[in-house]
Amino acid sequence: MMCNRSHGTQLYLEVPSSCLPIVYSPVYNITFMGLEKLHPFDSGKWGKVIHFLKEEKLISDGSIVEAREATEEDLLVVHTKRYLNRLKWSLVVATITEIPPLLCLPNFLVQRRVLRPLRTQTGGTIMAGKLAVDRGWAINVGGGFHHCSSDKGGGFCAYADITLAIKFLFERVEGISRATIIDLDAHQGNGHERDFLDDRRVFIMDVYNRYIYPGDGYAKRAIKRKVELDWGTEDDEYLQKVELHSEGALNEVRPDIIVYNAGTDILDGDPLGGLAISPQGIIKRDEIVFRAARRRGIPILMVTSGGYQKKTARIIADSIINLRRQGLIGGNEDGEVAEECVGGVPLVMSSSDSSPSSVSTGPAPNTI
Repeated sequence: MMCNRSHGTQLYLEVPSSCLPIVYSPVYNITFMGLEKLHPFDSGKWGKVIHFLKEEKLISDGSIVEAREATEEDLLVVHTKRYLNRLKWSLVVATITEIPPLLCLPNFLVQRRVLRPLRTQTGGTIMAGKLAVDRGWAINVGGGFHHCSSDKGGGFCAYADITLAIKFLFERVEGISRATIIDLDAHQGNGHERDFLDDRRVFIMDVYNRYIYPGDGYAKRAIKRKVELDWGTEDDEYLQKVELHSEGALNEVRPDIIVYNAGTDILDGDPLGGLAISPQGIIKRDEIVFRAARRRGIPILMVTSGGYQKKTARIIADSIINLRRQGLIGGNEDGEVAEECVGGVPLVMSSSDSSPSSVSTGPAPNTI
């Protein structure tokens, strides 16, 4: 059941049951005159994940949910107006994304080529949160901007999608009052930690390399299960700790939703992560987290977060395929696709017909 709240949103939509709760849009991918190559992040990895999933016949264009861009009203659920206004300065965006040449570009280009993809991924995370509650699981092929808080971005993270997804659920979906964040990116998730520092409804487990960015001591106060790793941590130790603490966290507090930040920058050889986990270790890690959630019947939302090598897209796809093979995520068994899902846009209007009053935003009216 939906609760009434103050602003209309196009992100909570009815999705046909034949659509898989996998969220993506081609807009996710950042390409602009080669400037994206100046950051080690593979800014086209999300499209590559989808390509591999299609090759394996796990999905088709018409079987997944197309992400919609988060509007300013959506973003203001968490972000301050002052912070959003600062993003209208190219220098600020260049600093957050760590791509210095952006400061020389007109902001309208930065908005279109860099921030719009990030806003669309943010919308995808919010959408996937609702889908996870409805279906038991959901995966946003992008998102996981865990360094961004309500009033500060950094580390390629301009919007606080994890905080937004949780706050949308708390405000709009009846029965969702506790959340657990399991953050397994190689870096500390200081953004959501700062946002939920004094919020007892949110339990945070964070496993990260203790020696790398951001080293945010203030934000660490929000972590309920803190697992700090050393340089070069390998599979056996890592997987043992992930299983021990995932089980412990979910036994300590039973949440209504799990947000799983599944960064692949833990991969051996990652230039920023500093850990030494194998591709098989990453696949097993994701299986451990999903198995813990599914065994308890707790909805789980996965976002893909960091990962700075070209091969990470293949690993993400292989992990999703493994989750399907293990029966931890469902599939469209008969291969049929509802008419509304064709083109990956379930029950979503064209951009030229965007009146909130002309689209369903949930099982019951939820806007004023």
